[in-house]
Amino acid sequence: MKQSDFPTPPVAEVKPDTFVEFSHQRIDNYYWMRDKTDPKVVEYLHAENAYTDTVMASTKDLQEAIYNEILGRMKEDDESYPTLKDGYYYYSRSVTGKQYPTYCRKKGTMDASEEIIFDVNEMAEGKAAFIFRGYSISPDNSKAAYFFNETGSYADFNLHIKDLASGEDVGFTVSGATSVAWANDNKTLFFGVVDKNTLRSYQIRRQMLDAKESTLVYQEDDAKFSTYVSGNKTKDYIFIGSSSSTTSEERYIAADNPNADFKVFMPRVKDVEYSVYVHKNNFFVQYKDKENLNSKIFKAPFNGYEDKATWTEFVAHDPNVRIERIDILIDYVSLEMRKNGLTQIELMPVQGGEPKSISFPEPVYSTSLIGNPEYEASTIRYSYTSLNRPTTLYEYNIEDGATTKLKEQEVPSGFNPDDYTVERVWATASDGVEVPMAIVYKKELKKDGSNPALIYSYGSYGMSSDVYFSTAYYSLIDRGFVFAIAQIRGGSDLGEQWYEDGKLLKKKNTFTDFIACSEKLIEDKYTSADKLAAMGGSAGGLLMGAVANMRPDLYQTIVAQVPFVDVITTMFDETLPLTTGEYEEWGNPNEEEYYNYIKSYSPY
Repeated sequence: MKQSDFPTPPVAEVKPDTFVEFSHQRIDNYYWMRDKTDPKVVEYLHAENAYTDTVMASTKDLQEAIYNEILGRMKEDDESYPTLKDGYYYYSRSVTGKQYPTYCRKKGTMDASEEIIFDVNEMAEGKAAFIFRGYSISPDNSKAAYFFNETGSYADFNLHIKDLASGEDVGFTVSGATSVAWANDNKTLFFGVVDKNTLRSYQIRRQMLDAKESTLVYQEDDAKFSTYVSGNKTKDYIFIGSSSSTTSEERYIAADNPNADFKVFMPRVKDVEYSVYVHKNNFFVQYKDKENLNSKIFKAPFNGYEDKATWTEFVAHDPNVRIERIDILIDYVSLEMRKNGLTQIELMPVQGGEPKSISFPEPVYSTSLIGNPEYEASTIRYSYTSLNRPTTLYEYNIEDGATTKLKEQEVPSGFNPDDYTVERVWATASDGVEVPMAIVYKKELKKDGSNPALIYSYGSYGMSSDVYFSTAYYSLIDRGFVFAIAQIRGGSDLGEQWYEDGKLLKKKNTFTDFIACSEKLIEDKYTSADKLAAMGGSAGGLLMGAVANMRPDLYQTIVAQVPFVDVITTMFDETLPLTTGEYEEWGNPNEEEYYNYIKSYSPY
């Protein structure tokens, strides 16, 4: 069908609002639509939905077919591979026709009787909305602190405590909780609390199970920072962390002494980020500053660490390798790193020596360190996936180097990776920088420019656009689509500098990188401009709006999912949740240089 075959789309009423900044006048004809309670806004949204239903009516059978295809690739009756922690094997399972998982454990062996910790389907029964966000087991394994809400909002959760013997909730409850940590007495909890106006986690409080009131132990007053509380693997300490997108600070107490005053590990310094990990013999500190963007790791003594001269370098900074995360074991430090856009795993002996590496055979893949919750373990787990490889969980034995496949994502309707070709190509951006892109398509596809294609990316907040196996995208690929993921600047795909070169006053690199990747698909005959679709969500939706304005000739279709497109107005409104914290990503439009730059690319 052609556009002319459809009824006239709804048109929003024009009500001009004028804004003046730095002698520049902006007119927003639709500023009035920010009021979600305005009946006219609601009426317009209903009209848009009705129009969408009309336009999409002819595809109803196709939608149903694709839905059934995707469902057929998903194993609904499934069970996670068990994880041993503190004498119990923990796992979850899903059941056909049920929306939520059931969380279980068995004591000592998987042959023991099953204990259901949370049946989330039962918890959600009769609720209009329900989100279960996870749980934390007490050190003596007798209780679980858990998070949920009945609003459907991911910004506001309730904290309850469940006695696992009786199955009943005990102690206190918290509305607006964000994080939790148990003290070693099994009756004192520390928890984070959200600011109801900004949705920022801003307080850490302490409360005993039988106490009626909590005690404030820390409040983060800088609106750019959020705070959280956590334990550590050795169970020796409780940490409070505060972080913005560029700076962090941690403080701690002994987990055996919950009433102690928290001590700052290292006072915050602008543009310095660090994380403290605990070994039985010393601290490990992952450290990042402007000279060490990809992070380095130090050993620091328990006594005297306040003097950085006592720190010794454990892993040096490498401008080509970004340290993503680490996990501490008694004899090794596990490292998840990123080099040349691909993740890697290495294990460094705590006492020094040559690292052990896990090798991966394919040119395009993603691996993620799962680690091991047991401090004295001699194995680690990691996941592995690619565009044509279902996600697989492996266990690596550090001592003998043996790798064991534990569980592979099943595709009930059948899937053969060898039916598809996966490639990695590099596009040249407008400033000469080479930008990687991963591509997958059916093997018999011909590169003659006639194929439909979908290119996806995100490109903000340092979030890398890693390749992964998607059961949904194969409904396109099996119909002849080329699917591509562009690893553009603004993510950390090629290291932290890759992120720095796609934010603030360099944000336009994100958009021109994506355009270069799109042009590469056309140039190499994977597709043509009249058959190329682009997709991105949230900050990736900003990307969609920007490239639509910059190069509308390149795309036949653009899918902007919950797009962040009104950057100027949003960043001026400090009453909106999290706005001030976003200044470190986009810049503060109250400063003329940032105002002019943001205005030059903001899609709306």
